[in-house]
Amino acid sequence: MPTAELGGFMSAVEATDRSDGPAGTQDGGSRLPSLTGLRFVAAFLVFCFHVSISGLLAPSSTQHAFARTAGAGAVGVSFFFVLSGFVLAWSARQGDTARAFWRRRAAKIYPNYVMAFVISLVGLYATGHAVGFLVGAANLGLVQAWWPDPRVYFGANSVSWSLACEAFFYALFPALLPVLRRIRPERLWASATACVAAVFAVPVMATLLPAERHYWFVYIFPPVRLLEFVLGILMALVVKNGRWPRIPVWSVAVLLAVAYAVTPYFPPDAETSAVTVIPFALLIPAVAVADVEGRPSVWRSRSAVWLGEISFAFYLIHQSVIVDLMRGLGAQGSAPAKAWTLTVGALVLSVALAGLMHRFVEVPVMRRLGRRETRP
Repeated sequence: MPTAELGGFMSAVEATDRSDGPAGTQDGGSRLPSLTGLRFVAAFLVFCFHVSISGLLAPSSTQHAFARTAGAGAVGVSFFFVLSGFVLAWSARQGDTARAFWRRRAAKIYPNYVMAFVISLVGLYATGHAVGFLVGAANLGLVQAWWPDPRVYFGANSVSWSLACEAFFYALFPALLPVLRRIRPERLWASATACVAAVFAVPVMATLLPAERHYWFVYIFPPVRLLEFVLGILMALVVKNGRWPRIPVWSVAVLLAVAYAVTPYFPPDAETSAVTVIPFALLIPAVAVADVEGRPSVWRSRSAVWLGEISFAFYLIHQSVIVDLMRGLGAQGSAPAKAWTLTVGALVLSVALAGLMHRFVEVPVMRRLGRRETRP
């Protein structure tokens, strides 16, 4: 990749992880709108997955078909983990301090996180479900994923366990990136392959644990999910070092569609990330490079980018909305017409709340606290 193009690409990827202004733009320059748009696709997959397991639809052929289609939607979390490593590695600048990095990350995730936590508590108490001190403290401290107990890691706002993983990634990132940067360019692909192999080995390692710990170890445990984050970093370094073979986006999209379709046929411990990790690791750099080169993309529209901008807030709030609507209306086991109406309502309400959280919480805090420190 030519030097000038490489510099533009670095600025573009950086913008996908910052909220100094409208996502996808900074200083009037075009960034990576397609990667921003794809964030909402991943969040929507998780939304569909949670609807499919909520019990909203009464058992029927419709419910079975939806469960088969949306049952692999939890892999959207894997996309976020790989994307996070990719973006942070690419946006890292020489001279940045660990303290400044951690401040920006806290400003980015914690205000929305606390807001979603409060909303979830209100909904739980309104429907007669109390939250214990341990669950509340673990959630606010972003450490709930370290407990191998679903009452803790899924307590309060159940999706928040993934932010406990992200907090762990962020804590390690300032020390992790320099180590990975020392890998010789010609060995980056081998390192990424080894990382993928480790992801595939995780379900095998889980068999050494008691059966009730398998799910936590494979899907929740932060050191295990760190593998996907590291893979994202390695893929960013592959592109930065001119080792990207220009794989077409359409071919990776086909590979991902096939992997998603066959995921339910794999053992449960392999469904969470192993089956789709290779397509995700290829899709993110392919889309990023395609955006910089100005190739056509359906995820570059204004509406797609806006949805991508609010995707973090949407991810945090959607499960509470689904659960509260279902409990508040006594809608568990509903007929298809009612269930689909409530699903659309939950989607619209989640998007609306996410838009408000993004506009009045995330963006103002990032503008005040999330800017990079300038050096003389």
